[in-house]
Amino acid sequence: MNPKDNLVIGIIIAILIFTSFNVGVDPTQFVKGIPNLMVVVEEMSHVDPTLLGTAFWSMIETIQMAFIGTIVGVAISLPLSILAARNLYSKFVYAPVRAFLAMMRTFPSILWAILFVIMVGLGPFAGILAIIMYTIGFMSKLQYEAIEAIDSDPMEAISAIGVSKLQLIRYVVVPESAPHLLSQLLYMFDYNVRQTSILGLVGAGGIGFYIINYIKFFEYGKAAVFMLVVLTTVLIIDWISVKIRDRYIVKAQKGVNIKI
Repeated sequence: MNPKDNLVIGIIIAILIFTSFNVGVDPTQFVKGIPNLMVVVEEMSHVDPTLLGTAFWSMIETIQMAFIGTIVGVAISLPLSILAARNLYSKFVYAPVRAFLAMMRTFPSILWAILFVIMVGLGPFAGILAIIMYTIGFMSKLQYEAIEAIDSDPMEAISAIGVSKLQLIRYVVVPESAPHLLSQLLYMFDYNVRQTSILGLVGAGGIGFYIINYIKFFEYGKAAVFMLVVLTTVLIIDWISVKIRDRYIVKAQKGVNIKI
C-alpha cells in the first residue's frame, strides 16, 4: 500500500471519528439499551398463530402492490434511461432528464405514499403509485449507467454505416443492456416488497398496516407473526431471484444458448 492510499484511509478514519462525535454516536447507550431490546424480543416470542391467515393475505396484497409498482415503474423508466444516457444524447437532452430523475429519487417511497394518500385516499392504490414513482427514479439511474458502460466499439461501428438513433438503440443498446436490466428488475422487486411492507405506516396498504398498529399498541407477539411472514416471503423471493439469475443471466454471460 503506497503512502497516498494510507493518506486517504487516514482522512476517512478522521472524518468518521469527527462525524461520530458530531452526531452523538454513543456505544454505551447501545449497550444500556440491550435489556430493553431483550424484553421486546421475549414478548415477540409469544406469537399468535390465529393471525397467520390475516398475515398471509395481507402479504399477498403487499406482493401484488410491489409487482404492479415494479413492472409499471420499470416500463416507464426504460425510455427515460435512454434519454438520460450521455453516450446517446447531448447534454441539452440528458441534463434535464437527469434532473427530473434526481427529483424522483430525492423523495423516499414513504413520502410519495403520504402525497398519494392525500391525493387518492387510503389504501393500496396510493402505495402502488408511491412504488411506481420511486422505481422510476431508481431504475432509470441504474439503467442509464448500464447504457453508458456499453462497449463503444459496437456503437461506433453501427453508427458508421449510417443507421438511425432508433436502430442503434434497437440493435446495440437494448441487447447489450438487457442482462443488466433483468438483474436490476429482480433487485427492484425484492426491494419494493420490503419497502411496501412499511407503507402501511401512512395508510398506503400492505402488511405494514398491521405491523405498525400492533407495535404502536405494544402487541409485539402479534406484530411478530406479520414480521415472520415478511421474512419468509423475502427469503423465498431471494431464492427465486437466484434461480432466475442462474438461468437467464449467468448462462447468457458465459455464452450458453438458453431455451425459453
